[in-house]
Amino acid sequence: MEKIVLGIAGVLSLTHTQLPVKEKEEKAELPNILWIVSEDNSAYFTGCYGNSFATTPNIDRLAAQGFLYTHAYSPNAVSSPSRNTIITGAYSASNGNEQMRSNYPKSEEVRTYPEYLRKAGYYCTNNSKTDYNTSGIDPALIWDESSNKAHYKNRPEGKPFFAVFNLMTSHESSIHKPVPAQQLRHDPSKVVLPPYHPDTPEMRHDWAQYYDKIEDMDREVGVLLKELEESGLADNTIVMYYGDNGGVLARSKRFMYETGTHVPLVVRIPEKYKFMFPAKKPGERVDRLVNFVDLAPTLLSIAGIAAPEYMQGQAFLGRYRTGDPRYVFMSRQRMDERYDMVRAVRDKKYRYIHNYMPFRITLQHLDYLFTAPSALSWEKAFMEGKTDELRSRYFRTKPIEELYDTENDPWEIKNLAGDPAYRKVLMRMRKAENEWRKEVRDVGLIPETEHEDFMGEKSMYDYMRSPGCPLDELLEVSGLATSGNPKDLDSFAGFLKHANSAIRYWGVTGLLILKEGARAAIPELKTASTDRSGSVATLAAEALYGLGEKEAAIKAYTTVLKDTVTYGMKDRNFALNSIDAVDAKDPGIVEAVRSLYYKKSSDSQGFAARYSNYDITMSEYLLKKWGAIDR
Repeated sequence: MEKIVLGIAGVLSLTHTQLPVKEKEEKAELPNILWIVSEDNSAYFTGCYGNSFATTPNIDRLAAQGFLYTHAYSPNAVSSPSRNTIITGAYSASNGNEQMRSNYPKSEEVRTYPEYLRKAGYYCTNNSKTDYNTSGIDPALIWDESSNKAHYKNRPEGKPFFAVFNLMTSHESSIHKPVPAQQLRHDPSKVVLPPYHPDTPEMRHDWAQYYDKIEDMDREVGVLLKELEESGLADNTIVMYYGDNGGVLARSKRFMYETGTHVPLVVRIPEKYKFMFPAKKPGERVDRLVNFVDLAPTLLSIAGIAAPEYMQGQAFLGRYRTGDPRYVFMSRQRMDERYDMVRAVRDKKYRYIHNYMPFRITLQHLDYLFTAPSALSWEKAFMEGKTDELRSRYFRTKPIEELYDTENDPWEIKNLAGDPAYRKVLMRMRKAENEWRKEVRDVGLIPETEHEDFMGEKSMYDYMRSPGCPLDELLEVSGLATSGNPKDLDSFAGFLKHANSAIRYWGVTGLLILKEGARAAIPELKTASTDRSGSVATLAAEALYGLGEKEAAIKAYTTVLKDTVTYGMKDRNFALNSIDAVDAKDPGIVEAVRSLYYKKSSDSQGFAARYSNYDITMSEYLLKKWGAIDR
C-alpha cells in the first residue's frame, strides 16, 4: 500500500468562506431556539428519511414544515464524546475527550456555547442530560438551569431563550430487556434486516422493539412541539431536532459507518426569519454536509455572534453562515473497556475509513453493547460457524482502509479501497483525513495510556499545541505505521528507541501490522516489551506472541498486569485487550488476571466504580471466556 501523503493546507480553512449578510437580518430580533435531541437513533429510523416501517408522524410533520438535512453526521458515533464536541464547538478528538467515559480536563482556551449565548442575552436551559465527557465543564456554571425541571417558561420576561430537551426513550438500553412479543407494535417478521445481520429471532425482536421505542420517542417530540404552540411562542422560535448518534443494533452506534454516524437533523424556521432559510421554501431538503462540530458556531451565528477562533465547525445558518464544506470528519477511540482507533471522512457520495488498529476486530465483545440479545445472538451464530463471509467479517481483523460508495452501497458492505478504479477517490479522501488530523491536532496521535504524562497540569488540547509536541513527526510516523509496507521495517525498529513514547507506540504498531514481516526485529521487540509505556510493552508482547516468542510475550503481559508501580489501570486494560486478541490462555496469565479481578472487585463497588475501572470489566470477561469463573 502506498504511504499516506501528508497534506500542507488545512481542509477546514479552505471552506470557511462567509456568505454576505442580508439586510433584514440586521433588523430582526433574536429568535428563541428550541433543541429537541433524541438518543441513539440514526436517520434510517425516521419516516421522513424514507423508512416507511418507522412510525414518526411528529418528526415527519416537523420536516414538512421545515428543512431536512440529508447529510448530517455525529462525529463520534456515541453520545458523550459527541456531546463534548457539541458543547465546545471543537472536536472531542482535538479536546482530548474522545474516549467513551473520559474525565480528562478541558483547556481553558475552549469555552462552551451557552456561555456565549447567555452573554448575548439568552436564557439558557438544559433538560437535563449533561455528560460532557470531561471534568472541565460544570453544568451549574454554564446554564441558567440544568435539571429535569429546567424550562424556557422559567425565563425572565422579555428574554429570548435557548432550551434543550434530551429524550432518553430511544437510548440503547431500551433493547436490553426484551418485552413480550405479543406487546410489540411493530411485527418482527416484517422487519427488513441489513445484509450483515443474521436472521435470528433475537435480532428481529430487537429491531421491532427498537422501532416501538422510536415511535414512543416521536410522541414525546409531539408533546414538546404542542407545548411550544400552546405557549404562543412558535412564531418566534427556531426548532431544531436531531438524533445524537446512530444506533443501536450492533455495528451501528460506536462504529464509523452510516448506521452509526448518519443522524436525522430537521430545522423549522419561522417566516419572520425567512432570511435564514437554507433553501427556497419549507419542506425542501438540504444536502449540505453538517457535522455536530458545526452546531455551536451555528447557534452563535443565529445570535449574530462570530465564532471564536478555537471553534472548528462551520455555521450552516445565520449571519456567519459559510459556504458548503466538501467533507465531514468522524473518529473513534476507546469505547468503554475496548481500545480502538478509527478515523473517517465523508463527502456526499463516499465514506473513507482509516483503521489505525487493524489488528483488532470490529465487534470486540464490549460489555454494554453485548447486553442486547440481538448482539449476543450474532456473536453466538459466528462462534457456532453459522454465519457466512459477510456476517462473519466483523468478528475478524479489519483492513487498514475502507472505502464505500454510499449511494450504490447504502449498507457499506463492498470495500472499494483496493479497487484500481477508485484509486483517485481513495487518494483524495486519504489526503483529506490527513489534513484534518493536522488541522485539529488530533489527540489520537498519543495513546491514551500516556495522556497524564503528556498533559501534565493542563490538557491534551494544550499539549498538542505546545512547542514540545512533535506534531509533524507524529503524523508522519502514524501514517507510515499503518501503511503496512515491509520496506519500512528498519524505520519501525528505529522508532522503538525514540525518547517520545508516542513515537515508540507507532513504531511497535508498524511492526505488529507487518506480522511475519517483522521477524528480523524480534530483538528490538523484546527490548520494547519492557517499555515503561504500557501500550508500547503490550503491543510488543502481541507482536512477539504472533511470531512464536510466547515466553517473552507472556512475561511482558504478566509484568504489565502485576507491576502496579510502573503501570496504571489504563495500561492493564490495554494489556487485557491484547491478551484477548491473541487468546493468550497461559496459566501464569490466567492467574494474574484472576488476582487482578478479585482484588479490584473487592476494592470497587457499584456501577459507577465498575465503569471507571475497565480492567475489572475486561478481566471478568476473560475469566468467563476461559471458563475460570461462572458465566
